[in-house]
Amino acid sequence: MGNFPKGFLWGGATAANQCEGGYLEGGKGLSDPDICTGGNHTTSKRITPVLEEGTFYPSHEAIDHYHRYKEDIGLFAEMGFKTYRFSINWTRIFPTGEESEPNEEGLKFYENLIDECLKYNIEPLVTISHYELPYELTRKYNGWTSRLLIDLYVKYCEVLFNRFKGKVKYWLTFNEINCGTMPLGNFLSLGILNDGTKDFMNQVDVPQLRFQGLHHQFVASAKVVKMGHEIDPNYQIGCMIAYSTSYPLTCNPDDVLLTQERNRVMNHFCGDVQVRGEYPSYMNRYFEENNITIKKEAGDDEILKDGCVDYYTFSYYMSTCQTADPEKLTAGNLTGGAANPYLKASDWGWQIDPKGLRYTLNEIYDRYRIPLMVVENGLGAYDKIEDDGSINDDYRIDYLREHIEQMGEALKDGVDLIGYTPWGCIDLVSASTGEMAKRYGFIYVEKYDDGSGDFARRKKKSFDWYKEVIASNGEKL
Repeated sequence: MGNFPKGFLWGGATAANQCEGGYLEGGKGLSDPDICTGGNHTTSKRITPVLEEGTFYPSHEAIDHYHRYKEDIGLFAEMGFKTYRFSINWTRIFPTGEESEPNEEGLKFYENLIDECLKYNIEPLVTISHYELPYELTRKYNGWTSRLLIDLYVKYCEVLFNRFKGKVKYWLTFNEINCGTMPLGNFLSLGILNDGTKDFMNQVDVPQLRFQGLHHQFVASAKVVKMGHEIDPNYQIGCMIAYSTSYPLTCNPDDVLLTQERNRVMNHFCGDVQVRGEYPSYMNRYFEENNITIKKEAGDDEILKDGCVDYYTFSYYMSTCQTADPEKLTAGNLTGGAANPYLKASDWGWQIDPKGLRYTLNEIYDRYRIPLMVVENGLGAYDKIEDDGSINDDYRIDYLREHIEQMGEALKDGVDLIGYTPWGCIDLVSASTGEMAKRYGFIYVEKYDDGSGDFARRKKKSFDWYKEVIASNGEKL
């Protein structure tokens, strides 16, 4: 290959609520994921605003990274990680989100984790908010529907920026912020819990509340970017988008126009605001046709303009096809659409499209011309432990190899790609289904959907493969 630049940030990614565990330890408060039950491939996890005795809540233990982070980071170092993307659990710092002073024990935990990374020359890549809103902010204010959360978030970030100055360079304000454009984002990313069903994936949806909450996140993010640069000019603060590449199913102009609209609203809108610093004109019609009125305060537009991000990161797992023909719509891909007849699918029905990653990188870079990182990508699959203890995940190696090859092609195309952190570098709890059986990692964790398991770590075949990829800077795949 020989395409990856010197200093390319190879690594892996996790999220606090999916890997830490340590439920309510060290002064931690109750977060939204802590009231989500387990689920599986066919049964959605539920939201139980009051914890139910005898109900399994996966985040309470997760994979016990809270107690085993040194072991895990040691394994990441053995693979040769240049960066580790992890998130900070807001409720470890401010248990309800409204305390006047931060929780020192929580800050110390993350300081120790960061120091452990630096010991191995692993660059911390910190997601400030990754689906872990303090539950008290959901209960009292219905999450980000309230503008009060802006100042609470800014206070939280100010504590982090001052505490970890000189140790952390790369920050992300909100994980997959554009999930707020979909009903999926109600509880997941916005902490909105509307009356009605407590099915995690199918919340009662009020688009006005979702998009108002998203506006509050835009303002909060922009304020934090400006503040971060004032605290430390070396800080690089980015956005993070759940990119769901869409193609028209056919060349029927109806399919083409539908695809354009979907790409604008879901894939481009949030990036346009966070990179360009203003609402794009194409959203005016969308808001009008969906009875959405964004309530802004004086100065909001200036705040957005003054708080543009330094770099753009995104997750990429699949592509979808769009069609105006309802009979061709299919289940499977997380964000809907129609099946692409040219692609295979994962065990969870997500269609596998490596070339779509090259296409996506070019689309994003042509649009924004700022550095890019792929901070989530990977294959969720059932892994089997063989009689000799080995885990031969060649299917995962094939998936990652093909996507890395296409990143190399995008670099040839001229894309400024600076890092790659595959998702779930160690097995963890699935955000969408709440299960452990959907495994992504290079490292197997002995933890199962019924809550059993001793948390033992095992290297999969992909562990040594990825180690060689990093050592060769992407030349040996």
